[in-house]
Amino acid sequence: MTLQINTILIIILGGGWVFSRIFAKMKLPPVLGMVIFGIICSVTIQPFTHEILWQLAPYLKSFALIVILLRAGLGIQKTVLQKVGATAIAMAFIPCIIEGAALTLLLRHLFGFSWSVSGLTAFMLAAVSPAVVIPSMLELKDRGHSEVPTIIMAGASIDDVFAITLFSVFLGLSTSGDASVSRAIISVPISLILGIVAGTATGLLLGRYFKKHHEKLRATEKTLIILVFATLLVQIGDIYHFAALLGIMSCGFVLLEKHEAIAHELSSKLSKIWIIAEIILFVLIGFSLDVKVAYDAGLKGIALICVGLLFRSFGVFLATMFSGLSFKERLFCMIAYVPKATVQAALGGVALSHGIAEGKTILAIAVIAILFTAPIGLFGIRFFSKRLLGNPAQL
Repeated sequence: MTLQINTILIIILGGGWVFSRIFAKMKLPPVLGMVIFGIICSVTIQPFTHEILWQLAPYLKSFALIVILLRAGLGIQKTVLQKVGATAIAMAFIPCIIEGAALTLLLRHLFGFSWSVSGLTAFMLAAVSPAVVIPSMLELKDRGHSEVPTIIMAGASIDDVFAITLFSVFLGLSTSGDASVSRAIISVPISLILGIVAGTATGLLLGRYFKKHHEKLRATEKTLIILVFATLLVQIGDIYHFAALLGIMSCGFVLLEKHEAIAHELSSKLSKIWIIAEIILFVLIGFSLDVKVAYDAGLKGIALICVGLLFRSFGVFLATMFSGLSFKERLFCMIAYVPKATVQAALGGVALSHGIAEGKTILAIAVIAILFTAPIGLFGIRFFSKRLLGNPAQL
């Protein structure tokens, strides 16, 4: 018996929401509950799942990334970014490169992956989770903190896009036997620049249209339009190989800079859409898991992730060296860069869908990273924010 797709979606949304609330009551990340519910589904109902779910899964995961990066772009103000810009840029690249390089070597020697498969797995793992970090930083901003949350939020958002870009490069090397390594390396900065240009142009175009028709268009309609354009941007980016996700964040940044009132409208609507997108994203990653493979990879996977986090913390230490932040603030930045969830959920199954032999193991490591780092990271942010950042009223 095969379950109808509408029944499966009801189970995913309803069960994911219930588990997220249970884990929130336990002071644990709601995304952790969603992933665990997905794992339960993988054991119990996966054999009865309709094939169309797995055909839709890549788009659903991509859509969730679009929503979170749009929210990130719409939450970063130019004036604050100028103040912390150099540090945020350093936070976006240095920790990711150091962790990704270390994980590539470890994956090669611990798991016996090829260099290209090691690279794509490493940079999938190296990404920070905007689903955990960004809401936490927005909460700190609401409490009066500005500089440190903005550095972390901007750095983490660009870090994700950079990690995804490098993941894509290594994926191309893994699936194309004639791919040139030197050409792949050169393509990274070109991809990032083209992404920014495309996103800025999209933001300017949409901003002018929204302003001209501000009274005629409801906020919901504006949100629909920007989601359509963002999805098209991703499709075009896939065809022409540029960092479309960085473009999406740039689009939100431009809208906030040029049309602040409209940006706030969009941000409010996207936060509501994210409630559904988040459940689908994290339940699906657990749903896709082969529990036996995850069990086999368990201890090695946790060791791999722990070593990666040590190198990431060292990268954060280097990135904030000339930032002017105090030692306690730099320590908080290290803690805030621990959670991994969103990118791992979105990309964990990509290698498997592309027919890479190690795909099941890569997916298992992605799920282990979420289960291990998301609760530790969120607890660290909540516990140490007051102790390391202090009371903003007294600063």
